[in-house]
Amino acid sequence: MTEFTHDTAPTQYAEGGGIRFAYRRLGIPDRPPLVFFQHFMGTLDDHDPALSDAFAGDREVILFNNAGVASSSGTVPGTIEAMARDAISFTDALGLTTIDVVAHSMGGLVAQEVALARPELVRRLVLAGTGPRGGEGIGALPAWVAELFTRKYQRQEDMWLPILFAPTQTSQAAGRAYVERILARADRDAPVSDQSIAAQRAALAAYGAAKDPGYAHLKGTANPRSRCVTTITLGSHVADCPHPVAADFLRGFLDCFHTFEAEQAYCEIADG
Repeated sequence: MTEFTHDTAPTQYAEGGGIRFAYRRLGIPDRPPLVFFQHFMGTLDDHDPALSDAFAGDREVILFNNAGVASSSGTVPGTIEAMARDAISFTDALGLTTIDVVAHSMGGLVAQEVALARPELVRRLVLAGTGPRGGEGIGALPAWVAELFTRKYQRQEDMWLPILFAPTQTSQAAGRAYVERILARADRDAPVSDQSIAAQRAALAAYGAAKDPGYAHLKGTANPRSRCVTTITLGSHVADCPHPVAADFLRGFLDCFHTFEAEQAYCEIADG
């Protein structure tokens, strides 16, 4: 049995690299932990409890805010590579020597750089709704997409409905259920700051502008000393997916991503 669930795991803090990182641990610590890397503008509270609790049924799960995000101290750096260095400082602060990673969207970019910088740290790597450095559409934010991230709501968490979910009845119903789940926790994380949002946008743009012919940079994420499972879907969100075929695929992915069946399948991928 797990000691804590997603909604009951206390927020803890670890000092590393001059940063006070906020994090939560849940599950059973009997093998390398599964560390979640969060998407653009996401905090500890935006991880789906259904997904993290499903993983935590038989392993340890760690959720964290990187430097400058929400309740972590410091400022968000302006490059993905610097964010990766901060993430490594966090794992070092916890004394972690081997981890598995599930990373979404911008978190997938950071996780790739962590695997490149510290290949012996990352045993398995699952990338969802992300892409490679210099990939098509990475960092591009058309005005109509940018407006989705700045739109104000009576319940601000509803911002994720047009961003993470397709405009279909099925997908929006899944989105509303997701929002209810992330709002269930009593003690809430701090909101993201304007500095955090601006720096993350700058980092995404710079990463997309750094062209990588043949994706040679990405090939370095393969760890010859371990089995590294990588799942990549094109485009971070339906709203900013530039390729029509990829967008159709991603809509289907997001339609089912927050269902119990998809969560179980996702867990099986990461658990190998």
